[in-house]
Amino acid sequence: MSRIGVSRGFLGFGIGFSNAQLFGEYSFFDPILHPMGSNHDFSSAAAPRPFDSVIASIAEYASNADWKPSAEAVETARYALLDSLGCGLLALEYPACTKLLGPSVPGATLVNGSRVPGTGWELDPVQGAFNIGAMVRWLDFNDTWLAAEWGHPSDNFGAILAIADYLDRSGSNPWGAPSQWTVEQVLHAAIQAYEIQGVLALTNGFNRVGLDHVLLVRIASTAIACAMLGGNRQKIANAVSHAWIDGGALRTYRHAPNTGSRKSWAAGDATRRAVQLALWTMTGEMGYPTALTAERWGFQDVLMHGKPIQLSQMFGCYTMENILFKVAYPAEFHAQTAAEAAIALHPQVRDRLDAIETIRIHTQESAVRIIDKTGPLNNPADRDHCIQYIVAVSLIQGDLKAEHYEGEFATDPRIDALRDKMQVIEDTRFTQEYLAPDKRSIGNRIEILFRDGTRTDAVEVEFPIGHRRRREEAFPLLIDKFLASAKCRLSRDHVDRIMDRWSDPNRMLKMRISEWMELFVVPDHRPCWSHGKNKG
Repeated sequence: MSRIGVSRGFLGFGIGFSNAQLFGEYSFFDPILHPMGSNHDFSSAAAPRPFDSVIASIAEYASNADWKPSAEAVETARYALLDSLGCGLLALEYPACTKLLGPSVPGATLVNGSRVPGTGWELDPVQGAFNIGAMVRWLDFNDTWLAAEWGHPSDNFGAILAIADYLDRSGSNPWGAPSQWTVEQVLHAAIQAYEIQGVLALTNGFNRVGLDHVLLVRIASTAIACAMLGGNRQKIANAVSHAWIDGGALRTYRHAPNTGSRKSWAAGDATRRAVQLALWTMTGEMGYPTALTAERWGFQDVLMHGKPIQLSQMFGCYTMENILFKVAYPAEFHAQTAAEAAIALHPQVRDRLDAIETIRIHTQESAVRIIDKTGPLNNPADRDHCIQYIVAVSLIQGDLKAEHYEGEFATDPRIDALRDKMQVIEDTRFTQEYLAPDKRSIGNRIEILFRDGTRTDAVEVEFPIGHRRRREEAFPLLIDKFLASAKCRLSRDHVDRIMDRWSDPNRMLKMRISEWMELFVVPDHRPCWSHGKNKG
């Protein structure tokens, strides 16, 4: 059978694999996944149904104890972990973030709970997931995945780190066998979470129906959180069905006139919900086998206008191996190469800004659709998702930093003056190569025309520094990025100890995750020793 995806009444995987190939001795009708004899109340249904194939495939992948990632995926995940923690530490310098963090109410802490990096908080894993997830995502500086759907797979570290630290410290696991968690096991869990989110994003454009990509964080984190708690395929399938039934957050907060800071904590909220769903499922809460395909009431009919959720390839390590790191610029990823091109043009225009007549930005269709913005920009969340603002600042400054979206800097009249001179034009080649699985470029080209008839060179950048094709260039810069962020929150001794463990990959992988997280504990806020200034 060659059809991809799932449809009403279709019980197979849909890409040419039999149930036996996918589940070994278990078929889609096996009682482990489909407990016809369970004590669940099926009285309203004519007969129990097997799980939708997408849900069953996620559960099989997440529960496969024999699965092993590639060496490239593990090494990339090691950098992803460090980069995500660095992004979180930098976010703690911003009061808009820190005001949402900590326990849900004062005093609601947990001895031997989940630690929140850069703080002294110990929280229950649900609230811990929100804290870590919100921190990692806050500044739009964490790694990225671009396909039919967009997203930030490192958002899943909110759930993974919160649960792993809690389980490794608690000494008991009421839901499964007690076990110690190593950094290597955490990285394996991250690779799987990245993969679930990334493969679902390849062919399913939730943004086209107005849903936010954080729903995929909830799906992936729920599956992996349940597996980490000891859930088998049945329980993982149950949990994932709940994650789909939750529906999806609207993209309202990512677009004018409502762009706002919720886009910075929405992923943390998704990981919080994922951990909660996993915990409830581990108590024996039932699942909903046709959460996706149920006629009229399923996810596909209610939210996707009947379009089936598709899996275009089997789960493996593809997403982690191809993840896009934000190495240099805290900006929406479709504009990363635009920022790089504009910075390259800075020497040619810095003394001629007033003489510019037209700035042409040639980009991909996705960038035109989501970050081509005219008119007023009301806050940092609005500005870091505007390709014109990003290009203008890069041309003026020859750089782009998180503080360039804030307060007084954003009132520089030169920014809007340049925005008014910009044309954002789709380049069909960039659009095609953006979607090509063997290329996955994120191209932008910028050219500037002056009133006297002269023009700059047209500068084109196809692959951002964080692309797989530029890994060797990116990795040293990721270390620099982490150090710059960590020094504003951690003491010099903290940073030295972290980098000592980091410098020996084998030693780091064998560390217990609780020992790794201990390196990031800061009981009290300390001033930034790298420049003597603290914004938080």
